[in-house]
Amino acid sequence: MSRYVSLGALGALVLSLPLSAVADERPLNTAPDGFTALFNGQDLTGWKGLVGDPKKRAAMSAEELAKAQDKADEQMRAHWSVEDGVLVFDGKGQSLCTAKDYADFELYVDWKIKEKGDSGIYLRGSPQVQIWDPNLRNIGSGGLFNNKNNPSNPLVMADNPVGQWNTFYIKMVGERVTVKLNDKLVVDDVVLENYWERDKPIYPSGQIELQNHGNTLYFRNIYVRELK
Repeated sequence: MSRYVSLGALGALVLSLPLSAVADERPLNTAPDGFTALFNGQDLTGWKGLVGDPKKRAAMSAEELAKAQDKADEQMRAHWSVEDGVLVFDGKGQSLCTAKDYADFELYVDWKIKEKGDSGIYLRGSPQVQIWDPNLRNIGSGGLFNNKNNPSNPLVMADNPVGQWNTFYIKMVGERVTVKLNDKLVVDDVVLENYWERDKPIYPSGQIELQNHGNTLYFRNIYVRELK
């Protein structure tokens, strides 16, 4: 009996660990229960190129938007690729965007940068959960960089050394965002401001974007769970 209890307790412990703690035991790009993989590890299915910003897209006619999207998708395929189950950006072109819009959600994403790297995760098409080389500013990744009236810097520096993989957990409900970087809380229920229209709250829904800032970037294990 004690042997079975011990095995059961071990199983419960594994299930209680953060996703990143058991990531090495899970095949790449395989979503945990309740989540959907945004990246299939093989190609760019489910993703599109960037067309302007939310305000500019809203002002376009359906025909204008479709034409611009075709051009953006062509450019996307020239600069984003998949290598050994990893999304790779060559440092040119534009950001990569989900084909679907999201409102309230939880998101996991692994990312890796090179020295002096600079990127971010746009939520609802708006900047951003910051990614960068902390050695440049002595400020870690994960903060809501473009906030003016609400906190913009992370609570702690939780980055792994440049060149190693990092894991974000991001939760967005209403206007508020919580971020964990490598299982450490760096943003605690902070309002994300509307960068594009400062006099308005953040948009109720929008695309998730992997931001281009002219650096080689790497992403994998991108999982989302929509919250109703």
